[in-house]
Amino acid sequence: MPITIKTTKEERELKSYEIAAQAASDKKSWNIVILDMEQSSMMADYFVICSARNNKQAQSIADNIEEEMEKHGYDVRHVEGYREGKWILIDAGEVVAHVFVEQDRSYYDLENLWCDAERIPFEGE
Repeated sequence: MPITIKTTKEERELKSYEIAAQAASDKKSWNIVILDMEQSSMMADYFVICSARNNKQAQSIADNIEEEMEKHGYDVRHVEGYREGKWILIDAGEVVAHVFVEQDRSYYDLENLWCDAERIPFEGE
């Protein structure tokens, strides 16, 4: 009889996009979408796109994403749009997180722009 070992989420190493998505979720972001950009773009392997209710929440989400990425050994290379807080871009190399205030997310519609990119499911905790 073979022995099976159950693993939990904490026991396995999280992927970069999982860290960013969970960090956004932890700060009450919603409508989190992960796009696999490996075949679509040379900018990053993954995009994490999420929504915030207002500029302050967007900044809080961005802070948490940056903190969690660095805590897990990813170098955050650049943060753009933080002061305005409408569309904050966090470049952590293989993953780029986009934190939007909902109105700006609808306007820029990145999911439609990159509609050929595969979506990666994210449940959150």
